[in-house]
Amino acid sequence: MLSARNQWKGTILSIKTGSVMCEVIVDIGGGNQVVSLISASSSKRLKLKKGRQILVVIKSTEVMISTDDE
Repeated sequence: MLSARNQWKGTILSIKTGSVMCEVIVDIGGGNQVVSLISASSSKRLKLKKGRQILVVIKSTEVMISTDDE
């Protein structure tokens, strides 16, 4: 559970991975998408891939991604 109230379930539409950063585009329904830039190492640790169901969490100016993985 997180204290951030702005949370949406979504599906990863695409991932573009560079040497350091990764752009993740998530479909949150209703024709809406969220784009998050995270580190490439975080993307690997979270095992992100196209089509995966994830949770988008927005707190202030940051966009975070959560999975059910421990």
